[in-house]
Amino acid sequence: MAPSRTEALLATPAKPYSTEAPIVVSNVSKLFGRFAVLRDITARFEAGRLYAIFGDNGAGKSTLLRVIAASAGTVSIFGQARTAVTKSRLGYMAHAPLLYDEMSGMENLRYFAGLYDISSPARCEQAMRTVGLDPDLTRRAGEYSQGMRQRLSLARATLHNPEIVLLDEPFSNLDPHSAEAMGKVLGTMRDSGKTILVVTHQAGHVSDIADESVWMSNGALAAWEPGIGAARYTTGTRS
Repeated sequence: MAPSRTEALLATPAKPYSTEAPIVVSNVSKLFGRFAVLRDITARFEAGRLYAIFGDNGAGKSTLLRVIAASAGTVSIFGQARTAVTKSRLGYMAHAPLLYDEMSGMENLRYFAGLYDISSPARCEQAMRTVGLDPDLTRRAGEYSQGMRQRLSLARATLHNPEIVLLDEPFSNLDPHSAEAMGKVLGTMRDSGKTILVVTHQAGHVSDIADESVWMSNGALAAWEPGIGAARYTTGTRS
């Protein structure tokens, strides 16, 4: 009997993958003290695809994103160790919004634009409109609704038009309308050729846009299926 796709993907060879894909993770482990948060992760993520990453709390999902966003050597970005050169090709949205509450949305984006040497206000305006926010809104970000803050955080993470987008729980605390709007934005970004990794506990929000579903357990890759196959898993239970 031929092995399943999951079995084939998880039975990875000892040698690293080819580094032609946007993201290649080769035999990565991460320890906090004696506790292994990531256990020998090897994976490759292709361009123009959205990967939904599922798993229980403590499975290593957020740590995997942080390792991809900040590591070098065992993680390659477009065939290179992650360096200042590849930094501009990555966009990272943490679980916390990482916004300045006393600033307006546009003021936030203009500040972050400076970190990427972006001087054009039009780029900031476009980033806000892309996520469905009004660039003329003068309200402080601290007065935004949760959905608006999540969308502004996404605009911040993608302001520099990165080819790789790493999102940690972007649907957290969103109402159904805001979650649907966020999903449409991510689908459009994926269709433009970006590689998108989304950590989420809410499979329903990515059911229409996920190309691959990755399940993590105890710091290791446990399943890898096309589409939203991992939606059959629920927290604490595997069928």
